[in-house]
Amino acid sequence: MTEEQKINVSVFNWGPCVIKLKIVDEFKKLLIDEGKKTTRDFRNKLAGILDNEKGYDEEAKKKVLPYMSQYLGIYDQMYQKYVLKPYEKRPEYVISALWVNYQKQHEFNPPHDHDGKLSFVVYLQIPEELKKEHKAFTGKSCGPGGIQFIYGDGPRDCVTYQSFFPEEGDMYIFPAWLKHWVAPYKSDVTRISVSGNVHDSAPLNAIQSFGPAYLKNKK
Repeated sequence: MTEEQKINVSVFNWGPCVIKLKIVDEFKKLLIDEGKKTTRDFRNKLAGILDNEKGYDEEAKKKVLPYMSQYLGIYDQMYQKYVLKPYEKRPEYVISALWVNYQKQHEFNPPHDHDGKLSFVVYLQIPEELKKEHKAFTGKSCGPGGIQFIYGDGPRDCVTYQSFFPEEGDMYIFPAWLKHWVAPYKSDVTRISVSGNVHDSAPLNAIQSFGPAYLKNKK
């Protein structure tokens, strides 16, 4: 093929923007330490088939803000590149919910989505026994302890899901409406993760609760 015969081809983005990054160690320690302090049972707000899911308090959310502001800023940058279009107005985020999940043997999260604009999950503890179980898995699903994001109902030649087996320190940020699920496992261990929801404006029924964090984040 000559130079004159070459064809320019564009490959279009399709589906939601999901990003993965590594959090810094001090943020990981903060989430672990604050998670140990909380006694607020969060299970009635969640879809998970887990016995131990605890909500962080407002003080913990304030401590989390400096880190999350940075990571949400990274998401914004990647999102604009993903859709090939800059924001007309930059989002102003509010952390509307934050909770820690202590997933144990045979527990799981069924397919579900979240409230808000964006959601995130951070992995704090992945036991060695679980890593070995996942490595030995031979099926086609996301495997023991894996997470799978699901989008669309297209035929087999369409990309309708993304599967991951997370490592400690991994963070995934994704649209809150994106359905996802977490597989159970057989190992008698506890996997620890932290999840959160982010609104791009303060919910009317939460202005008093989230106002201080919102105003602090705007400075």
